[in-house]
Amino acid sequence: MSSPLDSSPPATSRPRGRPALSEETLRHQVLQAATALLLDDGYRALSIEAVAKRAGVAKKTVYRFADNREQLLAAIVDDWTTGLVCAVETPMDEGKDLPQALEALLLSIAERVLSAEAVGMFKLLINDFPGREQALATYTGHGIRHSASLLADWLAERQRRGLLKMDDPATCAELLLAIAIAEPLRQMALGLAAPGVDAALRARMRAAVRLCYEGMRPAG
Repeated sequence: MSSPLDSSPPATSRPRGRPALSEETLRHQVLQAATALLLDDGYRALSIEAVAKRAGVAKKTVYRFADNREQLLAAIVDDWTTGLVCAVETPMDEGKDLPQALEALLLSIAERVLSAEAVGMFKLLINDFPGREQALATYTGHGIRHSASLLADWLAERQRRGLLKMDDPATCAELLLAIAIAEPLRQMALGLAAPGVDAALRARMRAAVRLCYEGMRPAG
């Protein structure tokens, strides 16, 4: 007869329930819910409690990514521009000519600020509503202005290396975005064109880059 000392320890049972989600997955889930809530019900409906309910998570989970609706909106727009910093810092002009590199960067920006979600946000902000001023400032600062700043940094670095020549990289970046993106955004907001980057928009980017590059190319 075996004693308790001779018996093997009982097998550890597996914990029940769903596996824990990664921080990145949780953030994506929360921001998806916040975006859908914002576009479906408007800015005033964007609350921590409402986002938590829509995402199927606890409020404390949402608080890990934002403390209020302004921060939620900033996180949504920041999520659209994720990857732009990497695109700007990557030496895309090595192995290809400068206009091609600039066109690729513009397309990276367009794919984000002309997405269905970004266009929906733009349409929302055209209308007047309580909190619009704060929402518009957040959208502008984290979206178009952020994109313009990153593009200006890219141009300034090429100017420093003697590859481009211009009076003010920031102004050139704003003008380039105005030519390439502002009009398509207006048409999409009015329902005259579908959101996203298609062949016609790619051709517009190419034409805008070629036009602007002639004015920024060093003489000789």
